[in-house]
Amino acid sequence: MNRDQVLQEYRDAGALLEGHFILSSGLRSPVYMQSARVMMDPARGERLCKALAQKVRQVFPGKIDLVVSPAMGGVVVGYELARHLGVPSLFTERVDGKFQLRRGFDIPRGAKVLMCEDVVTTGKSSKECMDCIADYGGVTVVAACLVDRSDGEAALGVPLVALAGYKVPSYEPDKLPPELQKIPAIKPGSRDLK
Repeated sequence: MNRDQVLQEYRDAGALLEGHFILSSGLRSPVYMQSARVMMDPARGERLCKALAQKVRQVFPGKIDLVVSPAMGGVVVGYELARHLGVPSLFTERVDGKFQLRRGFDIPRGAKVLMCEDVVTTGKSSKECMDCIADYGGVTVVAACLVDRSDGEAALGVPLVALAGYKVPSYEPDKLPPELQKIPAIKPGSRDLK
């Protein structure tokens, strides 16, 4: 599956939004990718995650024991990716602003983990999730996402396998271009800004 096909899946799902958006990082962008809308269609989610699993195996043929994703955006993508890789899927949740495992989840010490997100922009949430994995004794050996909005610029310290790279501008709130200054900002994601 190539970049244009992935972006078409987002368009077909009504998930490639244009306007003025506040990203989880606090940055502003004229484009928002609402992966929850993409994953609400099981057939579409299966197509995308099957293609991502194939790409992960090409880039990282080594052993993966489990997939761990940050809630909320990565939960369904991580589950579906884990299904195609034939390994268990866990997710982290924010407790007092920090990712933790809950719901009886545990990571065996030394487990080789694939950290999975829906969309990576700056890599901040990915790194926080990887820190959580390390805190529980796991070793992140590779990361994956449906869309890498940094198009390869986010440095996670492990290979990042993206089904599609899609460089979209993002801006500090006090450095908006004139066209975004004219549009009210909306926060469509799941994470509250502090």
